[in-house]
Amino acid sequence: MLSVMRNRTYRHLFTAQVVALVGTGLATVALSLLAHDIAGRGAPAVLGTALAIKMVAYVGIAPLVGAVADRLPRRALLAATDVTRAGAALALPFVTQVWQIYVLIFVLQAASAVFTPAFQATIPEVLPEERDYTRALSFSRLAYDLESLFSPALAAGLLTLISYDWLFAGTTAGFLASAALVVSVALPKPAVPERPAGARAKAAFGARLFWATPRLRALLALDLAVAATGAIVFVDTVVLVRDHFHRPESALSLALGAYGAGSVAATLLLPRLLDKAGDRTVMLAAARALPVALAAVAALGAAPPSTWSWVAVLVVWALIGAACSAVLTPGGRVVRRSATAPDLPAAFSAQFSLSHSCWLLTYPLAGWLAAGAGLPVTAVVLGAVALAATLAATAIWPAGDPAQLDHVHAGLEPGHPHLAGARPTRDGWRHRHHYAIDRNHHTWPASGRAPSRS
Repeated sequence: MLSVMRNRTYRHLFTAQVVALVGTGLATVALSLLAHDIAGRGAPAVLGTALAIKMVAYVGIAPLVGAVADRLPRRALLAATDVTRAGAALALPFVTQVWQIYVLIFVLQAASAVFTPAFQATIPEVLPEERDYTRALSFSRLAYDLESLFSPALAAGLLTLISYDWLFAGTTAGFLASAALVVSVALPKPAVPERPAGARAKAAFGARLFWATPRLRALLALDLAVAATGAIVFVDTVVLVRDHFHRPESALSLALGAYGAGSVAATLLLPRLLDKAGDRTVMLAAARALPVALAAVAALGAAPPSTWSWVAVLVVWALIGAACSAVLTPGGRVVRRSATAPDLPAAFSAQFSLSHSCWLLTYPLAGWLAAGAGLPVTAVVLGAVALAATLAATAIWPAGDPAQLDHVHAGLEPGHPHLAGARPTRDGWRHRHHYAIDRNHHTWPASGRAPSRS
């Protein structure tokens, strides 16, 4: 796996991702404590609303970024968004009202909605080989996992020395370091799409790509299952720890660290599992564990607090982390497999936006339900969502899902460059190749036929 680190550009980009994630992890702990200080038992509703605002920024802005990303200097775009995020994080310790949290979260997350899809689309251009890209995805997931494990532990240690307000300074430093690393390397120029150049057409293409590709529709359903489960962790852990178990602030970091530990363990096993079983098998198996975990959360939230139930919470959080990682990590492989190289920015922007629309639903649901009906009811409702999403993904994603498909072009003229090697049939021109929705393939093959137009 370490061979990809020999690529200087990727090494700098990966390091930028790591330091930014550590800063984000510190902010996650600090924001939870800030919300608890301002709103008390209403903290889940505040966090749920703040995270919903984050998702609004992601869902609304990411498709627009995908539409214009090929026109903007990639390095300047990434660095500018890092500086913007640093400024928003620096202002958070000074808020005194809930609405101020909401404004700063929107600014910070709007910048993240620009940064993340552009960053994701850059990596397959830096590492064009499938084997290298797969390892880069594992490293990326490992970075998220180690952040979930390391940042809460770092926050717990720092909180013994300083107040949580100072954790936001670490977030600012992380974003500024990320910007410095990005500008230290030259990035490849994005491939020019063959689709119409209009921004509206580009933004619409990403959504159409997901709608027309069965495995991408299944990926979106799996994202909903992860969002339903992850919302419990990120929104309701602070109330579970502070109000149900009456444990100190450092216990919040311990619980989030357990989630990260499970995620790390799964990520380390994934490259070998994916080589043996494939994306579909691994992702669906992990998704089936999510509603079971939420049933356990409901039971633990209803049980009287005790030492054994606290330990059980840590175990369940670790299992949730492992299952979510096993669903999310191969997602980049699924997207890359389903789009041509020029369409990768639009594909990743669509994936970013659509997947976060799932969190836009589950974050406020987790916050408002927990504040009004309690954690056990919240876990049951979100468990039902996760179960329905997993069953839908299983039905949508074909068990036999080859990359290359036989199909017929009925609308292309003889001599069209795409028909090289195709053989004429009664219905048009038949050939077999890696299949993805693009200007020559507008629908998914049914019975070997793919209507197209020149």
